[in-house]
Amino acid sequence: MKLDSRKDFETLMFRILDPLKPLYSDGGALLQVGQTGVTYPRRTIQMEGFSRPLWALGPYWLGGGEAPEFAAIYRRGLASGTNPGGPEYWGDPGDCDQLFVEMAAIAAAILEVPGTVWTPLSGEEKSNLARWLDTINHHELPHCNWLFFRVLVNLALDSVGMPCDLEQMNRDLEEVDSWYVGDGWYTDGTPDIKPQRDYYIPWAIQYYGVLYSVFAARRDPARAGRFRERAMAFGREFAFWFDRNGAALPYGRSLTYRFGQCAFYSACVFAGIEPLPLGVMKGIIVRNLEWWCQKPIFDRDGVLTIGYTYPQLYMSERYNAPGSPYWGMKTFLVMALPQDHPFWTVPAAPLPELPPVYAMKSADLLFQRLPDGQVNAYAPAEVEASEHGQFAEKYGKFVYNTRFGFSASRSYVALEQAAPDSMLAFVIDGYTFIRRHSEEFQLFGDRLVSRWSPFAGITVVTELIPTGMGHIRRHRVESAIACTAYDCGFAVPKFCDGFAASAEGSAAGARNARQRCTVTGRTGAGVLVEAWPNTSLYAVNTVIPAVKYDIPVGAVTLETTVESESRD
Repeated sequence: MKLDSRKDFETLMFRILDPLKPLYSDGGALLQVGQTGVTYPRRTIQMEGFSRPLWALGPYWLGGGEAPEFAAIYRRGLASGTNPGGPEYWGDPGDCDQLFVEMAAIAAAILEVPGTVWTPLSGEEKSNLARWLDTINHHELPHCNWLFFRVLVNLALDSVGMPCDLEQMNRDLEEVDSWYVGDGWYTDGTPDIKPQRDYYIPWAIQYYGVLYSVFAARRDPARAGRFRERAMAFGREFAFWFDRNGAALPYGRSLTYRFGQCAFYSACVFAGIEPLPLGVMKGIIVRNLEWWCQKPIFDRDGVLTIGYTYPQLYMSERYNAPGSPYWGMKTFLVMALPQDHPFWTVPAAPLPELPPVYAMKSADLLFQRLPDGQVNAYAPAEVEASEHGQFAEKYGKFVYNTRFGFSASRSYVALEQAAPDSMLAFVIDGYTFIRRHSEEFQLFGDRLVSRWSPFAGITVVTELIPTGMGHIRRHRVESAIACTAYDCGFAVPKFCDGFAASAEGSAAGARNARQRCTVTGRTGAGVLVEAWPNTSLYAVNTVIPAVKYDIPVGAVTLETTVESESRD
């Protein structure tokens, strides 16, 4: 669908939310949208389903929209979910409880539209809701973006005159401030423990910081101003993560939140912050939402699925419950804008002119924009030790691309199951070993160099060098064992118009009517890796062109050229 006016956004919002109406419990506090499991119990899964639509509904009501059926559900649900003697009570949270995550949307709604979600409650219902929210002040939280959930809860409780802990809120904000690394970027926790930079900065830490700058502008002007300044710096760089066709870079964890990718710019528009001109920010939001609307991300009943461009559990994390994808509703914060806000009438402008190669030093990524519009991001495989699942695939590939996506492995017992696109994959005794993290790396203005080890006794220094239509990979391999390695290109969709693939000499390539990827080695043999179905985040069936190298005992230098083309 095409997006432009407020009515267009409203239509899309209800297209996403209306299929949920028959799935709420009788008391309104629980929403059952699927049967798959996560690390928390069914009651919490259903509470998560209830909470996340509020990220859109609260702003919609704030902007003057009317959704009486949803308003009735949420008034009823907030009362029954926090009634400790009722059948739909959400439960008493413990340390690091998922319920604390879901409190954030409720807190934001109280801050935005107390007349809809707070004032209609009875005195006892208000006390129950406030008591339940206040439990976040009496338990341990993970030291990451979760601290902002406690910030929002305390702001909300204070705004309606209920007991809260503003001293704890200030301690949390001071800790978040300690994670700042420059140019608008934070780490999602202590940098030496959680070093990677991913979407948790734009759709979490920056997003909440912008909300704080609005709701705490009078009580804490200095900190609010600092959050706004950092949003300005961040917003200028974050534009590099978007393709001119609307796609955002598929990189990192929690990608099932999908169109939450552009939520940061929605927050900026809501707060009146312009790191980019208003029309450019609207263009990023509109094109990203339109790109997602073209993908089969809903089930036959219109409910969002777990996955990326199609339903796919292989790429999910252990915390991706059936209702989790509705975290993306944060992008609909623009619905809080008044009817006459210029956002609704300004044309959606293209991206600003961006350099073809850009070293984003505060994010440790090297960005490249190819002539046909596709975006490459060269990554250093810098990740936390306690991973959430498939971190090698989500952070460790050499390059992430907006047109080809990446693949999530089924297993490492066969190369085809590992589907190691954009990786140098070592095969030892039938098992596949890849770069999981880098021992050290250097980001230069025109290249990225990393040192890593896929297996005990093997050390690799990889140099990634952008070129006109792709990049060169130069690997210095020192190995104590003889084995085989495959330097793999992008996964190319097959079983589609114009598909063809071939391998000859030291080169291999695959193409279809819209895309092409070729890999060429100075030595080695071209091969085609028939990836298992449903490994790619972008296509259900793919083939990966690769160059196969024999790795001797000792030292050897490999050089592979990877080129790609893609139509919008």
